[in-house]
Amino acid sequence: MSLTFEFQPNAAPLATGERDALLADPGFGRVFTDHMAVVRYTEGQGWHSARIQAREPIATDPASSVLHYAQEIFEGLKAYRQPDGSVALFRPDANARRLRESAKRMAMPELPEEIFVESVRALVRTDKDWVPSIPDGALYLRPFVFASEVFLGVKPSSEYIYAVIASAVGSYWKGGVKAISLWASQSYTRAAPGGTGAAKCGGNYAASLIALAEANRQGCEQVVFLDAVERRWVEELGGMNVFFVFADGTLRTPPLGGTILAGITRDSLIRLARDQGLSVEEAPYGIDQWQQDAKSGRLVEAFACGTAAVVTPIGRVKGDGFDVTIGSGGPGQLTESLRRQLTDIQFGRAPDPHGWMMRVA
Repeated sequence: MSLTFEFQPNAAPLATGERDALLADPGFGRVFTDHMAVVRYTEGQGWHSARIQAREPIATDPASSVLHYAQEIFEGLKAYRQPDGSVALFRPDANARRLRESAKRMAMPELPEEIFVESVRALVRTDKDWVPSIPDGALYLRPFVFASEVFLGVKPSSEYIYAVIASAVGSYWKGGVKAISLWASQSYTRAAPGGTGAAKCGGNYAASLIALAEANRQGCEQVVFLDAVERRWVEELGGMNVFFVFADGTLRTPPLGGTILAGITRDSLIRLARDQGLSVEEAPYGIDQWQQDAKSGRLVEAFACGTAAVVTPIGRVKGDGFDVTIGSGGPGQLTESLRRQLTDIQFGRAPDPHGWMMRVA
């Protein structure tokens, strides 16, 4: 299924000088472009009324289903400026598939992948001048779907709005890439078997915020969650997947199984590492093993990954009764190599062996 996006240009776009001033140092997630994509869903009619329009507030009735029953999912992907001045998206087809999987879990209608891809393509083509040219700059795209039917009652909504907004961004971590410290929470879990851990829904992130606050109080930048059953097995961070690098050159990352988000950056790094002949295991890893291996020197590096931060070194992990440093406590050699390889592909500085980049503007 495909739709034609009607173009309704913003009658008052930001002046070029003002836009350029913002793009010189956009930070992350606070500078938004002139337009947005919108598609509506009505039961019995399907997806309809696709358009690119001026970015504006969405009118929401106080009884809209999303406000009471939290039927909401979202995605995150980036568009990158290429050396020849063009703009390319990184693996939008993978984001489209993941949004469909999230919709299934949340009892929402699945957005056809063709509509997803065309919506982000159309928005990037419209607002291509908002893609920063600064180092590590990109256009962060946030597609999302929410229930918009006006009713009070526990049932799936019969109406939904799909929208895409875009934000010009710089580096996720202010001051550039550095090793972060983690707090292993024993008080809170992110997801449980049979729950929504594999769905990219806002509720998972809301539930993680109290644990992140706990981590911050302990002097750590991020929280790492353990499984909900044994409180032993490492799962993921508040918004990133995690990898471990051992002295023998092997990598390990927790396996997907319904409680961990299937990260697109995670999948890309697994494939790039295997391209180099490295062994990558998708296998459980206990917090007790993490401590022992860091102390013995068997574990030499650890890193987190996701669309926003790409690859972030982990230098230290703390928890109740322990505090260990991984390797040198700073960015490791393999971590940096994989980060550089992935970003070089994204920015068009290196060959794209898997055909991940989609040129759109």
